Amino acid sequence: MKHQCTIFAFLLGLMMAGQSFAQTPPYLSAELPVEERLEDLMGRMSLEEKVGQMCQYLGLEYLRQTEEIRKTQGVDPTSDAYSFYKGVKAADIEALVRQGLIGSFLHVDSYQEANTLQKLAEESPLKIPLLLGIDAIHGHGMYTPGATVFPTPIGLSSSWDTTMVEEVARVTAREMRATGFHWTFSPNVDVSRDPRWGRVGETFGEDAYLVGLMGAAMVRGYQGSDFSGQEEVLACAKHYLGGSQPLRGLNFSPMDISERSLRELWLPPYKAALDEGCYTVMAAHNEVNGVPCHANEYLLNDILRDEWGFKGFVVSDWTDIARLHNLHRVAPTRKEADILAVNNGMDMHMHGPLFFDSILEGVRAGRISESTIDKAARSILYAKFQMGLFVHRYVTDEQAAETLLAPAHRELALESARKSMVLLRNEGDLLPLAKDMNRVLVTGPNAHNATILGDWAVPQPEESLITVLEGIQAVVAEQTIVDHHPVADLRNITDEEIEQAVAKAREADVAILVVGENSLRHTWNERTCGENAARATLGLFGRQLELVQRVHATGTPTVVVLVNGRPLALPWCTAHVPAILEAWEPGLLGGQAVAEALFGVYSPSGKLTVSFPNSVGQIPCFYNYKPSSYYRSFADEETKVLYPFGHGLSYTQFEYTDLKVPANVEAGQTVPVSVTLANTGKMAGEEIVILYLNDEYSSVTTPVLEMKAFRRIALKPGESQVVRFELQPEQLMLLDKNLNRVLEPGTFEVKVGGLSGQFEVDPPR
Repeated sequence: MKHQCTIFAFLLGLMMAGQSFAQTPPYLSAELPVEERLEDLMGRMSLEEKVGQMCQYLGLEYLRQTEEIRKTQGVDPTSDAYSFYKGVKAADIEALVRQGLIGSFLHVDSYQEANTLQKLAEESPLKIPLLLGIDAIHGHGMYTPGATVFPTPIGLSSSWDTTMVEEVARVTAREMRATGFHWTFSPNVDVSRDPRWGRVGETFGEDAYLVGLMGAAMVRGYQGSDFSGQEEVLACAKHYLGGSQPLRGLNFSPMDISERSLRELWLPPYKAALDEGCYTVMAAHNEVNGVPCHANEYLLNDILRDEWGFKGFVVSDWTDIARLHNLHRVAPTRKEADILAVNNGMDMHMHGPLFFDSILEGVRAGRISESTIDKAARSILYAKFQMGLFVHRYVTDEQAAETLLAPAHRELALESARKSMVLLRNEGDLLPLAKDMNRVLVTGPNAHNATILGDWAVPQPEESLITVLEGIQAVVAEQTIVDHHPVADLRNITDEEIEQAVAKAREADVAILVVGENSLRHTWNERTCGENAARATLGLFGRQLELVQRVHATGTPTVVVLVNGRPLALPWCTAHVPAILEAWEPGLLGGQAVAEALFGVYSPSGKLTVSFPNSVGQIPCFYNYKPSSYYRSFADEETKVLYPFGHGLSYTQFEYTDLKVPANVEAGQTVPVSVTLANTGKMAGEEIVILYLNDEYSSVTTPVLEMKAFRRIALKPGESQVVRFELQPEQLMLLDKNLNRVLEPGTFEVKVGGLSGQFEVDPPR
């Protein structure tokens, strides 16, 4: 009897322990280490639940809007995204979330919808939270109710201020987490080499080293040290790889990349981002050397994981896994495309049905190993544990209200817009303009609208946005008349609009024409720039140049302000218009920054990170070309670009003297370089001091000029400073003929200045 009681007590103890275990399984205990919780959860998951973690869907509101379009139009929308949701309703998605068969969502409408989705996930058997992603490329601009929108990346890079760029990413992450988002599809670390491509504005320019520095800064801002804080999000290096020099400039077009080019140009920015801990990577639309990036084992496994030791996860871009079948034609069916992608390194399918069934069938048929699924699920779940989503899956009204568009965030938006301005031309010192002139004409299609937001931004509340017109109205003297002549559509400027602008210009003391491009996503059919908006020519679109020419012909001093997301070919403007300000797409407070630059509240200090050609015929044009690149010339045009990498004027003058470089250094030593910079003008300003190297003779060809370091220096009039650099030994290395990284003996020429154009090398004849 005693023995029986002992056994009964033991069994009861097991039952009680089991009940306690069921109530609080180890993976839900925030007190345990992440790895221990992760392994416990993985041991409880079915194959279906693991594959579910690899599936991402568009938000419910997005899907409901699609259903309404189908009802009212009777047909599916034209976007290829919708076709994969054919017959799928929001209720179907809700059911899958409750079953724990969806791991992630993108383009969720609001924090309220984010909470709704997380509530559904908490009703699933294992209560695994959802990972919510969004294209927060330059601020949380895709968030519908309104958020802080910064300059697009090409503008941010023109600041040459990595500390500020890191803070922009940090603020973006803060606003994302306050609205229930955890993952940004940023930074874009493509190296921009073809301005016809519509997505130049998403990049940090043409120099791989600078792109890597800017991308790494964004990663630090987004993720912090280990993305474990409640104001941090996952970063995503994209688009891996080579989509920014596509054939004919068309998005998706093939790329042929030599191993040397791969190692010297395309891979280093990704390596820089991953060295900062970037946890996710997005594959590119295009093929590389005949193999689509979404099924490219060499890129996704051999380099990314085996060579670099990447431990995060790779996500597809939009429907690019399906495109292995219907575009690239390397898979005979959609199912085969899914299996091919996963077996070659893809961990998450960006959105839509069918993928789940394909992968399950692939595993059950022995065509995909369960270890491949485990690896993908484990890397995704690790992020959810590390970010604390099992504990902090919901957000509150107060979090959103206190964080979105906070005063400090708006101030950073203004600072970043100011630093992104590049003064391309200022003949006769027309700028800065006097604030107290009698009458100012402001005209052009981008003078008073949201084009300053750029791509990857939804419409923002009117009270949050300062247009160029509004900025000018606020900065001029009270008695100054600001005469706005609207031009409605840059694609369709009318005779009447031009004639009225000319008439008003004759009455003005100065005419400010705000021209350029339109990247706004909500005006998809009117766009001239942005994703999938390539161009065959690079002049001012439509009749904008005619508008500029006619106004200029009145004799009224004319200023051109460019709002655009790519380099433009502007030889006539450069030859005739005295002042040109490149504003890029400067974001929410861009209009204020433009006005302050024009009227001298501050001196523009940005410098180009991408070269401007004279015409499409000069493409590709970049500053770090090889010695034989311009050995021969064109029969009908000069080879010199319009505005080179590093170009950017100021309202003050800077003088460089006393460059000091050691005559000899031993292998492995750092190279100290110093130069004295003086502000010899009458206005305070900031100068970007850029150090370039030229390896005079080497075993393989090297660029005639290559940027190796830079500093941003602020000086008052009459002030000077010794600017110091320390070049590291690896910065002098090259890839030899066997693609080994070596340091060769020889002579290096060091050049330090503010403009790369002054260092252009004339080829031998």
